[in-house]
Amino acid sequence: MMDATRSAQHYEPEGLLERLKFALSAMGREAGPLRSEDLAPLDQFHSRGLDATVELAQALKLDGATRVLDIGSGLGGPSRYLAATYGCTVRGIDLSPPFVEAATFLAERTGLAGHVAYQCADALHLPFDAEAFDVAWTQHVAMNIADRAALYRETSRVLRTGGRFAIFDVVAASGAPLHYPVPWARGPETSFLVTADQMHDLLTQQGFRPISRVDSTQAGMAWFAARQKAQAQQSAPPVLGLHLAMGPGFGEMTANLARNLSEGRAALVQAIYEKS
Repeated sequence: MMDATRSAQHYEPEGLLERLKFALSAMGREAGPLRSEDLAPLDQFHSRGLDATVELAQALKLDGATRVLDIGSGLGGPSRYLAATYGCTVRGIDLSPPFVEAATFLAERTGLAGHVAYQCADALHLPFDAEAFDVAWTQHVAMNIADRAALYRETSRVLRTGGRFAIFDVVAASGAPLHYPVPWARGPETSFLVTADQMHDLLTQQGFRPISRVDSTQAGMAWFAARQKAQAQQSAPPVLGLHLAMGPGFGEMTANLARNLSEGRAALVQAIYEKS
């Protein structure tokens, strides 16, 4: 529980919803429905942004009947994308009350409240019945969880037989320590990376079988480089962005993640597993 408490504190920005509303007002979007392009700078809280979400979704078979669980749903960008694109029903859980509050607000403003819903919950104690979902989805979440076997065991419990587990995560690439802070942790006490092979072993031990695994590290490094170039050409940071959630130090966090990838200390992996 201490790991969960520390992780939640990392993602509990005070006054997030108020800052979000202020930013939308400054953009002239204080009222009326929001479009996905309005939220683009805020919507995808993981490496490679929307591209990573699109590619992970395309590796699945999704339609209007698919029941998806988004584990670590954050601000809700991926779940809103899945609902808007495929008509899925998505339930998101997150440890952070401010993130859940903001995601719920954005679901209402984008007209997707009938398809997505969020609640505070621990990924190791999911508040759902066995076999309640067709797909479990997680992007850049497992790095905060020390008991990885428990995460995968609980995910397996809520998936139906034949259900898919869609993963996009940062993994360890060598024994070299990371440069901190990074987006998921300010120090090693709340960062629990495993290698891609260790992740595979832990998943198969919980009854999952591999469908696909893609190393996205080079694509991630190119994305960070393009992002840095675009930011250098901006006269001022965007009004709406992840700095609203993570504070002024977020730039250092993302720069360190890019450095860890380029130095071979960390890697990015996209994987699909099936519950046997």
